[in-house]
Formats: sequence, structure tokens, C-alpha cells
Amino acid sequence: MRLLFALLLFGLALPSLADDHLRLYQAAGWPQQREHFNQALDAAQQRYRSTLPPAVYQALVDNSNRRFAAAAIDSRAQHSLRMQLADPQPALAFFQSELGRKIVAAEQLATRSDQLARYADGLPRSEADATRRLLIRHLAQALPAKEAGAEVSLALAGVAADSLSQMLPGLLGGAQAQSLLNGQRQRLMAQIEQDLDNTLLHVYRELSDPELEQFVEFAQSADGQAYYQAALQALRAGLAVGMSTAELEPAPQGI
Repeated sequence: MRLLFALLLFGLALPSLADDHLRLYQAAGWPQQREHFNQALDAAQQRYRSTLPPAVYQALVDNSNRRFAAAAIDSRAQHSLRMQLADPQPALAFFQSELGRKIVAAEQLATRSDQLARYADGLPRSEADATRRLLIRHLAQALPAKEAGAEVSLALAGVAADSLSQMLPGLLGGAQAQSLLNGQRQRLMAQIEQDLDNTLLHVYRELSDPELEQFVEFAQSADGQAYYQAALQALRAGLAVGMSTAELEPAPQGI
């Protein structure tokens, strides 16, 4: 399920005179994915309510709400995307195409709350012939899916570490907690990699082989790589991965 969370991106209220970076946010599905993330976060908070002591639960919720406040995520992520992606036009053209819209719709379906609940215990094994499996393997190598999944997991774990350090001062300092979490990155990516192909087969199951091939071509291209690497950095910035709650600065304004 980490990959499905990794597909969750973060949106914004677009001004009437949006530039190409903002249009790319919208076309690539970030607004809806951010909403899905917030819904999943709310559901997780409710599950913890009955399992944690009240003081610990409140610290977790307060830290979570501060780190993942919509405006703060938007501002950090938007600023990062502008800094990392010099030319948004190629990615914008792709996601505004018929195929791009189909890809975004598939990703949005996969991250809906009902779908996450339905497959909470794991995705079904997808049947595919050798050609399709090869295309999916190429896509898995081109997309930073396992990296994004690890960043999401680390961000969520970072909230718990912050809460623990607040409840038990001196036991685990914020910097030390973040260092321990960052050390988990390679292990998390290895775990995601084990089921990555099957997850992508499931998410993009409605794409035909020719459509999947076009997707792979874009993802492998220089323009595609520029977008996906910038998106990964925007995701990391939006979630403030590697930062303790105390270290969070006011989000940069504008993109």
C-alpha cells in the first residue's frame, strides 16, 4: 500500500491566471491526490484514537495537522517544483493529452479511500503476458515509485517520532529520531520493490499495451525524467521529510 500512498500528490487552489507550473499541477492530478491523502490521514488518525493514550494521541494529531496542513504542503511542494523543473511544457502537454488524462484517472482511482480500504490486505495478483510484463518492468524502472513510497512512509513515521520525543523529552532527540528514520529509506524501497510490478499492473490495468508503451516512452524520455524527478523532490518537500516538527519553517509563499 505504500506505493498507492506514494501516488498521492498535493494540489492547490489555482488562481485565474495560472502559469504552466500550476497548470501542470492540475493536469497531473495533484489536487485530487492531495485530497485523497488528507482523507487517508484523517482515517488513520481515527484508528489511532482508540489505541493510544489520550495525551499521546493528541500530540500525534497536533504534529500531524501541523506538518500536513494543506496550505503548508501546497506551498512547500509548489515552490520545490518551480525550483526543480525548469520547463513544465513537455510534461504539461503529455498530461493534457488523451493518454495523460487516462493515466491520471487510473492513479486517482487507485488512491480513492474505498480502493485503499478494499485492498488494505494486499492487491490481487495480476495476470499479464510477457510483453506487458516487460513494459511494466520498464515503467517501474523509469518511475520513482519506490522512492516516493519510502518518502511518504518516512514522513508519516517522522510524526510519530516527533510525538514520542515530545512525550519523553531526552529519550530520543528530534535530530536523532530523524536520523534513525532516514536510515530506513533503503529498507523501505526494497520492500516496495518486491511487489512493484504487480502494483503497477493493477493501477494501469485499463491501459492497452500500445498506451502503456507510450507511457513508458514518456517516462524514460529526458522530459519525463525531468518531471518525475522534480515531482519526487516536490513530494519530499511538501511532506517535509527529514525535518522535525520543531524545525518546520513557515512555508515559502507562492510558486
